[in-house]
Amino acid sequence: MQQLRVKLSLVPILMLLTVSSTAHLALAGGFALNEQSVKGLGNGFAGGAASAEDASTIFFNPAGLTRLTGNSIIGASYVIFPTVSFKNQGSTVATGAPLSGNNGGDAGVDIVVPNFYAAWSLSDTVKAGIGINVPFGLATTYNRDWVGRYQAVESSLTTININPSIAAKLTDNFSVGAGLNIQYAEAKLSNAIDFGSIGRSVGLPTQPQQADGFVKVTGSDWSVGYNLGVMYEPTKSTRIGLSYRSPITQDIRGNADFTVPASVTALTRGGRFTDTGATAVLNLPDTLSLAVYQELNPRVSIVGDVTWTNWSRFRELRVTFANPNEPDSVQPENWNDTYRFGLGVNYAVNETLILRTGVTYDPSPISDEFVTARLPGGDRTLLGFGASYRPSKSLSFDIGYTHVFSNDSPINESNSTRNTLKGEFESEVDIVGVQLNWQF
Repeated sequence: MQQLRVKLSLVPILMLLTVSSTAHLALAGGFALNEQSVKGLGNGFAGGAASAEDASTIFFNPAGLTRLTGNSIIGASYVIFPTVSFKNQGSTVATGAPLSGNNGGDAGVDIVVPNFYAAWSLSDTVKAGIGINVPFGLATTYNRDWVGRYQAVESSLTTININPSIAAKLTDNFSVGAGLNIQYAEAKLSNAIDFGSIGRSVGLPTQPQQADGFVKVTGSDWSVGYNLGVMYEPTKSTRIGLSYRSPITQDIRGNADFTVPASVTALTRGGRFTDTGATAVLNLPDTLSLAVYQELNPRVSIVGDVTWTNWSRFRELRVTFANPNEPDSVQPENWNDTYRFGLGVNYAVNETLILRTGVTYDPSPISDEFVTARLPGGDRTLLGFGASYRPSKSLSFDIGYTHVFSNDSPINESNSTRNTLKGEFESEVDIVGVQLNWQF
């Protein structure tokens, strides 16, 4: 019974703290957000480690700071419009009877993702900067009475990353850079608990789906990582960037609040299903990106990248409870490393206007057998468009749009009360971004 309680309550909740890409809202595979540059948004996120057109290079490749002249400030905002729908295909309870409930409605929740960057020229060869961004985040809400309510109802994750950086030009065509990442994570999520099934299994006069309870968990933590980069410019029209972002481990600490129906309060005897503290280890992956920028002529340039993400760090989810009556719960995840491929094109209409487009293929790290209601996997293709307008030497504006095409994601997930959610998720996402760049 203790193991059963663990899996039905906090395991799916703490899952959000470690795998926050529910419904493909995190647009860099797994549970990462790539909305760190509106110029990059216009290129479908291709070639970030070599573009180095403004201070957002702090995130993608800090060595690119050496290409900037003077001082600059960037403010940007992105609005993410997800659409997420589920189609039930025979979900059942342990007895084989159908799971009751609707398909959950549109689980996508529109969210705003901001970022800020500033860069300073300390000398002709040494540059410094700071970035404040959101590298991970989501917000999804299903109807409380949907067929998958025992897996997920509400999910939200917010991260804030503070990224001071420095870069130096070692030769005329070779630069290095480094940054520190100070990251805060905060999460909240909830799901229903089928106390009817639990009570029936221990002899109480209850039936599956007839005594639903509820649980909500919140948690947060601060942690630290780093990012490194090099940039080589063999010619004035070619640059090659290599960047690395370190793994970050968050020790998420939070509280679990339970709502138990009066008909099954006997299950709380001995401290069961009582409010408690809980912790989980959040293993964020490291990434390595190789990117190229090539100017074909004075008007046309291309950018491209290959980015590896070490998702195999996420091998299991282990939850530890403050309540001594609750043993650790361990759930295998077995995610796979991924390689993302992107290609973008920029066209300079004149000295004040640049048009952008790009496409990126971003495979999911989640195998079909490990798909959950919180993490409907599926490979995705991103198609972006954008423009940059510079009315003066000191001021420029960027606008970008990317549409995310996601493959349908089948699910056949059973929990410890043998409630099985079976069906298919469909999703797509639209992202619009605007950015202001001031040089002084």
